[in-house]
Amino acid sequence: MTSRESILESIRAALGRQAGQSAASLEEPRLRVVPSDDVAALFVSKFELLGGKAFRVQGAGEVAELVSGLLGGKRAVASNAPFLRECGVTRLPQVESDFTNREQLRAACASAGMGITSADYVLADTGTLVMLSSQREARLISLLPPVHLAIFPRNRILTGLDELLTVLPNPAEQTSSMVLITGPSRTADIEQILVRGVHGPGEIQAVMVDAGETCHPTVTPHS
Repeated sequence: MTSRESILESIRAALGRQAGQSAASLEEPRLRVVPSDDVAALFVSKFELLGGKAFRVQGAGEVAELVSGLLGGKRAVASNAPFLRECGVTRLPQVESDFTNREQLRAACASAGMGITSADYVLADTGTLVMLSSQREARLISLLPPVHLAIFPRNRILTGLDELLTVLPNPAEQTSSMVLITGPSRTADIEQILVRGVHGPGEIQAVMVDAGETCHPTVTPHS
């Protein structure tokens, strides 16, 4: 018996199988959905466990005042998401929005203290924001400023990745890039010392609006 055959025989023995025996079929995938009453609280707990700051408001009319306080005088860049306009965020004097030129957007993001976006979906079980790159949601706004603030209606929250891929089975058909943001940017590549804000924002915040637009938003792909 060769070394290879000996290794394979050991593996078969550990699995309780014989040579030539077909592998057992996999179990059918199961989708786990958290009850709607619990999913918002689950997201908040997971998001804050990762170092994020979560806020909840009852309606869109309360968002602008909250965001103004969070800005604290800093200048911000906001995406073209309709929900941000509905909440009055883009009308705040220190917020720039409605960018159509990429270089102007890049320059604004490089000097802004905060990037404000919505979120296409939110995953409760990992505290994750799902961003689908589009003309409404430019990736740069969530990646370049030192603080990322995401504002979204409560009914965009899904249980987790399994439910996301049920709702959106072929992301590439709708967007050139799907980014999953789980907590602030962090790395420990250098001497195993944890450092935040190296590859993206070092601080992340979320505002959940209990009353808002329906889930599964329409995505406009990049041309």
